[in-house]
Amino acid sequence: MVKDTKLYDVLGVPPTATEAQLKTAYKKGALKYHPDKNASNPEAADKFKELSHAYEILSDQQKRQVYDQYGEEGLEGGGGAGMNAEDLFAQFFGGGGAFGGMFGGGMRESGPKKARTINHVHKVSLEDIYRGKVSKLALQKSVICPGCDGRGGKEGAVRQCTGCNGTGMKTMMRQMGPMIQRFQTVCPDCQGEGEMIREKDRCKKCNGKKTIVERKVLHVHVDKGVKNGHKIEFRGEGDQMPGVLPGDVVFEIEQKPHPRFQRRDDDLFYHAEIDLLTALAGGTINIEHLDDRWLSVNIAPGEPITPGAIKVIKGQGMPSFRHHDFGNLYIQFDVKFPQASELQNVHLLEQVLPPRQQQVQPPPDSMVEDFGLEDVDPSQNARAHGAAYEDEDEDGVPQGAERVQCASQ
Repeated sequence: MVKDTKLYDVLGVPPTATEAQLKTAYKKGALKYHPDKNASNPEAADKFKELSHAYEILSDQQKRQVYDQYGEEGLEGGGGAGMNAEDLFAQFFGGGGAFGGMFGGGMRESGPKKARTINHVHKVSLEDIYRGKVSKLALQKSVICPGCDGRGGKEGAVRQCTGCNGTGMKTMMRQMGPMIQRFQTVCPDCQGEGEMIREKDRCKKCNGKKTIVERKVLHVHVDKGVKNGHKIEFRGEGDQMPGVLPGDVVFEIEQKPHPRFQRRDDDLFYHAEIDLLTALAGGTINIEHLDDRWLSVNIAPGEPITPGAIKVIKGQGMPSFRHHDFGNLYIQFDVKFPQASELQNVHLLEQVLPPRQQQVQPPPDSMVEDFGLEDVDPSQNARAHGAAYEDEDEDGVPQGAERVQCASQ
């Protein structure tokens, strides 16, 4: 039973954690909260220091035993102060510099820091993707305060905190009987900022925060045929902070659902319902396209459209991204059969339709009973449907049936 679990809680591990578990937890947390990756989030820097402090103690077997038994108050003082958070990070991942060392100098060298990237989802209709569009989108971002040029106060009024030497953290010591407790805490003089500004010298425009919030309007060009999930980047248009490069703004295209069409890559899919007469004798259907045109589609007489049939109109799909060739338009037909009350002169059908399919005749000596058909009770629909498709395959399609699917991206 340990006296205090605070340091274990910081790392997110139980008091029974092994050395490997401690190392994994510290690595994950340090990478997530490192100040280089969270330039505009001061809370992340505090979390990073807490993680480093917790790991430094718990990774040392002797310190861990003392902490488990007496808590932080029981930690003995040794020669020198505790290891700086950045030094521990560099020692753990190897190399010098914040993130340059952890990648062996190959993936990211130490260089100018950059403010965070602002990400937005831009929802666009299928019509706008078909025709192309320029959207004016407004966003809120932080910019260097023009009143103090990002200093936070009058020139010369901002000075480094002497209590923590600009680190924002202070090492404290406390005598407890024969032992000396050493611990790190947020500097009470500068509240962890590492700088000191007298209240009267603070910039009146930003109140010492060095940045102000500004509204910015960007013109986002949505090119014809752009795919769902495509990203449009505006480099340097993101947040600004003193001493770091401006961040970026990224808009991710999200295609809105469409009431008439489904899309798959550069092809469009349309569902058309026609009556039995049109399916058998031909006719015309009209389709409103995405650019306000109407397509008049002719169904030739003598070429019956069967239920579920799929036809294609080439070159009437979506424009391909940046090449502006066009995909195809696929039309799937449903044939609507007339109601019994709508049928007239049924006997004339025998004169224009092919003869009835020849049925297997029962033997002359068989007992024959006559039956009529009734509609299925609605409550029995599911049961009747299940009986009709007992031989469905794993995808729910009757064996031998044509598999047709119209899907959108």
